[in-house]
Amino acid sequence: MKMTDKDKLYHFVGIKGSGMSSLALVLHEKGYHVQGSDVEQYFFTQRDLEKAGITLLPFSPDNIKEGMIIIAGLAFPDSHPEIQRAKDLGLEVIRYHDFIGNFIQDYTSIAVTGSHGKTSTTGLLAHVFSGVSPTSYLIGDGTGHGVPDADFFAFEACEYRRHFLAYAPDYAIMTNIDFDHPDYFHSIEDVYDAFQTLAKQVKKGIFAFGDDKYLRKIEADVPIYYYGVNDDDDIQAKNITRTTKGSEFDVFVKGENIGHFELPAFGKHNIYNALGVIGIAHLEGIPMAEVADEMKSFAGVKRRFSEKKVADMTIVDDYAHHPAEIRATIDAARQKYPKKEIIAVFQPHTFTRTIALMDEFAGALDLADKVFLCDIFGSAREQEGDVKIEDLGSKIKKGGQVIKEDNVSPLLDFENAVIIFMGAGDVQKFEQAYEKLLSNTTRNVL
Repeated sequence: MKMTDKDKLYHFVGIKGSGMSSLALVLHEKGYHVQGSDVEQYFFTQRDLEKAGITLLPFSPDNIKEGMIIIAGLAFPDSHPEIQRAKDLGLEVIRYHDFIGNFIQDYTSIAVTGSHGKTSTTGLLAHVFSGVSPTSYLIGDGTGHGVPDADFFAFEACEYRRHFLAYAPDYAIMTNIDFDHPDYFHSIEDVYDAFQTLAKQVKKGIFAFGDDKYLRKIEADVPIYYYGVNDDDDIQAKNITRTTKGSEFDVFVKGENIGHFELPAFGKHNIYNALGVIGIAHLEGIPMAEVADEMKSFAGVKRRFSEKKVADMTIVDDYAHHPAEIRATIDAARQKYPKKEIIAVFQPHTFTRTIALMDEFAGALDLADKVFLCDIFGSAREQEGDVKIEDLGSKIKKGGQVIKEDNVSPLLDFENAVIIFMGAGDVQKFEQAYEKLLSNTTRNVL
């Protein structure tokens, strides 16, 4: 019998990466044979892999065997020992984004891209569409789901190093264009150029946030539908009510009221994200009553305003690592907890981003009532830089005190408040240290 690709073993180099773990889960659920390797340090993405029974190995060239297909994470160069071993054996090595680019062609594909908001929007898109039609999806929080006979494929498309140019999706949701990844992009115009190139590859339609001046300049060979709250938006939210339970709004498409929607998520940005999802569903002829019903049960995605109560404190974990994301997260906290003090604990991610956006970080963090900082988290590509965490702290008016993992006691000064741990590095270790200290502290619970 001739071996098909589905019969082969797919080995993921860097399987704990958010996109890689999602893809591994999708292939596993579609009946592919999957395993992977990574560092032994614990990552939140590995829990779902373990629950699925997917083999996780520490990096070693001995993991690579004849007959495998290798899917390589974008963070690992061709000189990585496993990739080098695969090349020595003459095995097929496919980069993550190239694999996705081929994989989506069998579905009605929906790419979600933008400098911010990709994961939350993809999560909402996947949740809604899964409830109304067979849908496979890849979400940037490490969640993936593969339906054997899916109609739709929803996935997050990252602009970093222009990786998303490997995709030619049917639809694209573009949430915004902002300057980020200063280790690669040299200006906002450079970022815009990347999105403009992607726009020309979209096959059916683009749904873009109407308030973004760069998205308004995008040109494409397919219709562009703008969403927002203004009269010049094709898909418009009106009669918005924001409460401590979420947001409600009516949606109009080119002047016609297509339905009333309730979204149990917080912050204006989530209303905008919902409009992109609603727009594609409307264009695809999905009944709006079904979309509205699914939206009511959206529980959010991992590390995006994830909450818990410990003693009298509300603790929020969020991936925010750019000033725009910090503003959105604090806006969400103000909506849900309008009478509580908001404490921000922020860990910058990469030295180049901290330097490039220093003033913007300070301005965004000052929207909180009090700010604490953790040491800058580097990356595999960037272990040090010409900036210290104290440089950011000196610009923050609402505090800026630096805390260490082994001494988070300054955070005990707050009672019956909301404390938000933000960052894309390992800020969760500070959160865990605080939770342990808080649990062992006697205090009044209101």
